[in-house]
Amino acid sequence: MFEMIPFLLFACVCLLLMLGYPVAFTLAGTALLFAGIGIITGDFQARLLLAFPDRLFGTMTNFTLVAVPLFVFMGVMLERSRVAESLLDDMAKACGRLPGGLGLAVVLVGMLLAASTGIVGATVVTMGLMSLPTMLKRGYDPALATGTLCATGTLGQIIPPSIALVLLGDILSSAYQQAQINLGIANPATVSVGDLFIGALLPGFLLVALYILYVVARAIGNPAVAPRVTDIEKARPLQLLGSLLPPILLIVAVLGSIISGTATPTEAAGVGAIGATLLASFKGELSFRKVHDVSVSTLRISAMVFVILIGASLFSLVFRGYGGDTAVEELFQQLPGGTFSAVLLVMAVIFLLGFILDFIEITFVVVPIVGPILLAMGVDPVWLGIMIAINLQTSFLTPPFGFALFYLRGVAPAGVATSDIYRGVVPFIVLQLLLLLALALWPQLATWLPAQL
Repeated sequence: MFEMIPFLLFACVCLLLMLGYPVAFTLAGTALLFAGIGIITGDFQARLLLAFPDRLFGTMTNFTLVAVPLFVFMGVMLERSRVAESLLDDMAKACGRLPGGLGLAVVLVGMLLAASTGIVGATVVTMGLMSLPTMLKRGYDPALATGTLCATGTLGQIIPPSIALVLLGDILSSAYQQAQINLGIANPATVSVGDLFIGALLPGFLLVALYILYVVARAIGNPAVAPRVTDIEKARPLQLLGSLLPPILLIVAVLGSIISGTATPTEAAGVGAIGATLLASFKGELSFRKVHDVSVSTLRISAMVFVILIGASLFSLVFRGYGGDTAVEELFQQLPGGTFSAVLLVMAVIFLLGFILDFIEITFVVVPIVGPILLAMGVDPVWLGIMIAINLQTSFLTPPFGFALFYLRGVAPAGVATSDIYRGVVPFIVLQLLLLLALALWPQLATWLPAQL
């Protein structure tokens, strides 16, 4: 019975979260309740809780996590400075006459926004408000239009600089060192957020290419679902360049500094925050009021992330105090198929949890438990991080509980049925599953570029 307590703890947390209780307080409260019962019954050692202040101090002094509020500030500032509107307008003029032109514009702008903001919810809502009415007015099939918007909105999960990759990279870095220490390696190697950023580039752009091929193929195969826009004004090259150049330069400055090794992800995030502010100033969208609103929004999002991290830290401490890490390790070792079966089981659990938990909760709760075990079994940390990120992206699209579907449903016109959104995302889910399969067969898609750099 004692061996089942960690799994019972995990099941109780999932149940309470499904009932709608706040994530951070559910994690911490449930963990304290189980710890208290265990102390009374003698099954849990109270002195283990003395490690909690040290964990909090480690979080407070973690330089990598400083990148989170900086990237959030960068994303929110770009969202509020109307960069996406001018980008979408000019890209629609440039691509509108092509087969599926408006769909192509949405995918390309969504890619740039993903690389600029890294915030899934904001991207889906912004693109939905700006693009969906236009696409429907131009005769686009509601399923294709909504599916394209949902899928491109979730690109912020995988295309760096992504907040999801920042958090995953920090957790996997600790898990990788712990795995090597458990194996008796005196000088453990490290994996950084920058490694994860670099590893995500090829899979991210490959996914964008798959989206583009699908939209074009649908438009060519059945022009009625994605009509060409022949009455749109042609894009003027200088105007298009003026819209594209600033965000591209910002992306290059952030990612280029990381890839070249001249800046850490945290330092690059600072560059991004300053660059986004300058970009808003050049566009005449900067004011004291806007800086105040962006700062308050950044504070709220960052506070949410770190409060969840504190709750998850207490949860994982109690989970390990009950021997949960040992129980999970024994479960993985008993699986037929070894490492393959263990990774497959973890991917299935993460996919299902993606229906009820946000990527932040899954990153802070699940990855610290399974990460050290999988990495000790010889799994590459960069490959594992990219697989988890794409897996979460897929679960956010999957009906009926995918978060991206709810985001778009909230801003979609009344004439768009929920069934249209569900039908529209299915092909994109298939494309993401194909990418996961390709990564499983050819891990070099994620590991080759970091190894070269």
